[in-house]
Amino acid sequence: MAELTKLESKLGEVTGLAMAAQAATKKVIGLAKEEHPDLISRLEQMHEEAAETERRCTELAEGLDGKKTAILEEARSTKAKGADMMSTYLGQDADALDGFEFLTMAEAGEVGHWSVLGKLCEKAGSSDLRELVEWALPIQERHFQGVTQTSLQLASEENPNEPA
Repeated sequence: MAELTKLESKLGEVTGLAMAAQAATKKVIGLAKEEHPDLISRLEQMHEEAAETERRCTELAEGLDGKKTAILEEARSTKAKGADMMSTYLGQDADALDGFEFLTMAEAGEVGHWSVLGKLCEKAGSSDLRELVEWALPIQERHFQGVTQTSLQLASEENPNEPA
C-alpha cells in the first residue's frame, strides 16, 4: 500500500470522521426520537452533510494517483475508533442529552481536524483540498455550535438534584 503524506493521512482522517458522524447522528436520532422529535430534522441534516462530506473526500482521494486505497484505509481506521468511542460513551442507559454531549465532543474533533487540514493545505498549496476545507469547515463549525446549544438546552431541562 502507498505511503501517505501528512496531508493525505489527514484527508483520510476527516473522511473517517465523516463516516463516523453518519453513524453517530443515526444513533442520536434513535435516542432523541421519542422525547425530542423536534430535534430529528437537525440530526438528519447533519447526517446528510456528513454523507456529502464523505463523498467529496472520497472523490478527491480518487484523484490522488495510487493513494486512494491507503487514504480510505486510514478513513476506515478513524471510523472504527469513532465507533469504539461512541459505544463506550453511549451505553444502554444513554438518553438524548448523552447523545448530544457525545456529538459535541465529536464535532469539536471534526472542527479541529479540518482546521489542521486547512493549515497543512496552506503549506502544500493544494487548491482542490483547500477548496474542500473551505466548504467543510464552516459546516463543521455550524454542527459544533448547534450540538453545543442543544446540549445546553437539554441540560437546562434536567433536574440537577435528581439521581443519575
